Amino acid sequence: MHASNSLSCLKGVGPRKASILNEAGIATIEDLFDCFPRRYLDRRAMKRIRTLREGETVTVVGRVLKTHVEGNNRGNARFKAWLSDDTGVLELTWFRGVRYFSRVIIPGEEFAVHGKVNFFGHQARMQHPDYDRLSLTIHDRREGEQSDIELYQTGKIISLYPTTEAMREASMTSRQIRTIMARAFEVFPPGRTENLSTSIIASNGLLPLDQAYRDIHFPSSPEMLQRAMYRMKWTELFFAQLLFALRHNDIRRHRTAVKLTHSGAVTEKLYASIPYDLTDAQKNAVREIYRDLRSGSPMNRLLQGDVGSGKTIVAMFSMALAADNGFQSAFMAPTEILAVQHYLVMKRYFLPLGLRVGLVTGKQRKKERQAVLSGLASGELNIALGTHALIEEGVCYASLGLVIIDEQHRFGVMQRKALLEKAVNPHVLLMTATPIPRTLAMGVFGDLDVSVIRQMPAGRSPVKTVLRQENEREKVHDFLRTSIAEGRQGYIVYPLVEESEKIDLKAAVESFEELSTEIFPDLRLGLIHGQMTPDQKEDVMERFRKGELHLLVGTTVIEVGVDVPNATVMVIEHAERFGLAQLHQLRGRVGRGEHRSTCFMLYARMTDDARERLEAMVSTTDGFVISEIDARIRGAGNILGKEQSGTLSGLKIADINTDFAIMQSARKAAFDLVVEDPRLERAENGMIRSHYLRHYHERFTLADVG
Repeated sequence: MHASNSLSCLKGVGPRKASILNEAGIATIEDLFDCFPRRYLDRRAMKRIRTLREGETVTVVGRVLKTHVEGNNRGNARFKAWLSDDTGVLELTWFRGVRYFSRVIIPGEEFAVHGKVNFFGHQARMQHPDYDRLSLTIHDRREGEQSDIELYQTGKIISLYPTTEAMREASMTSRQIRTIMARAFEVFPPGRTENLSTSIIASNGLLPLDQAYRDIHFPSSPEMLQRAMYRMKWTELFFAQLLFALRHNDIRRHRTAVKLTHSGAVTEKLYASIPYDLTDAQKNAVREIYRDLRSGSPMNRLLQGDVGSGKTIVAMFSMALAADNGFQSAFMAPTEILAVQHYLVMKRYFLPLGLRVGLVTGKQRKKERQAVLSGLASGELNIALGTHALIEEGVCYASLGLVIIDEQHRFGVMQRKALLEKAVNPHVLLMTATPIPRTLAMGVFGDLDVSVIRQMPAGRSPVKTVLRQENEREKVHDFLRTSIAEGRQGYIVYPLVEESEKIDLKAAVESFEELSTEIFPDLRLGLIHGQMTPDQKEDVMERFRKGELHLLVGTTVIEVGVDVPNATVMVIEHAERFGLAQLHQLRGRVGRGEHRSTCFMLYARMTDDARERLEAMVSTTDGFVISEIDARIRGAGNILGKEQSGTLSGLKIADINTDFAIMQSARKAAFDLVVEDPRLERAENGMIRSHYLRHYHERFTLADVG
């Protein structure tokens, strides 16, 4: 047998089960071995019901006393069960899947439940807990299996496996997966072939692979389980970082880019025209970028800084250096309004320096667009600004040397790749105003050089963030009116999400009408949203910038790039519907001048996640702290593939949010190895090369565009 064999060769896995497992990504025996338990039942880690405390997340084992369906089937039904462990009773509630839970949660059965505890009076409760059935089914009894509850009572550590909806519908329990796993171990024990060299295993104190597999699926003790998990996490992170190490080495040794050797008149005039001093952090970022641009190797740098820290002017200095050396720059922004904003700012600075700037967007008039494309192809235009329209077929550049991608996380990997293909090994500067914790920066951008601007320009005032319920909206409007009477301006923002875009847009437009005619009839209000033409948006924005409008009402098109120092009040409606990064970006639209600024977040009903987001916003204005909380809530995104958010990180067992120390160790080993053996050609590294080529090499091109 071979680990690539189908699961259907195992006893007890018929065509139906094999098909269901295949849908879950478990097609071979090797896939099965790499289906790691989601958690473990260890008697010492269980909590008794009488010891539960408010807010803690725990696992409880007990017997179902009774069940009950409340409400009706018109959308407000809920399923309830009461679990007892002889020390007390825990009330369980599920608001979705009522019909399903009423079939599987049966009085008299033993269950393990895992979730967050809250109390109503003295009654301990869990809402939508994760659960595992520990009692035997009739089929299990016929097979003569030992129940999980018996194993648990005898002190064993029980592996609990993730199950999909299809598995649960087919009554494929965690126990059945464990049984299939045990049969696979008998026929083809995993880990016979190592994937790390003897020296790496010894120097890092790692378990042998076969032993790690055994103890991660069938733990012999809590200590051995911890060692097994460390080995698996370390190995996974090692190969992820090895990919980055090989790519980093490849760029430094083999790829060449144009050398931007000298700064000349454009750079000098730009520096002289700025009406303020750059911060030390900005100057340092410019120095790091210039060093890359002069090196002869393609720059691959991430410039990250908090909202309003001055990243754009740093990017402009890199464009000035490109122009001094006869090369074009392309600057891609995620939204049309942001592209227009950057275009206006850069035109104002660059035109007096003799540089020509062009704008490329999807909604341009044909004649205007054609003139810009002609200028880029001939070299008449030095700088192109635009949205994803910059990467469309027919957009050609005479001498593109520098690519800048603003808010890069908002573009798909393939979109970024398409822009890079407009030139041969261009210098690349990625920018983000959503600060990334160093854990994520190392995991997601392991092969990038990173410049951080954490210092804010002088004269900025901190923004006060206030959380208010919807029924307090009138007080917020009074605050707005007072601020406007003092000569200030403000924003009111409504959510706009893809799933309900038409409804959200209609609600925003109707709210604007109400605000204009009933609430602030004596004030001048402007409306801005994504369905407007570029000219309409720019007209509204220009009037707001000049102070002709008191209030700007709109959707999240004003999330980034809007810079009006006189605007000091931000009101975010239905704040519970926004992501943490969005909330932080919106708040960053105020506090951009010397006047004291306030951000109001109005909310209706909140989930636990929404409450955590909003409380984080109130507690700090530091974008780096915000980003760490956001990563913990949302997950990090797929670091080696196309997905960029959610719990899938491209990693099966490691977590780049929590396993930073392991990542540091694995990263050092990977980069040291590539220094010693750049092509992994030595005999002792044969198994590393083989495992890398089989599992990671195909992902190289996507990691390449970060």
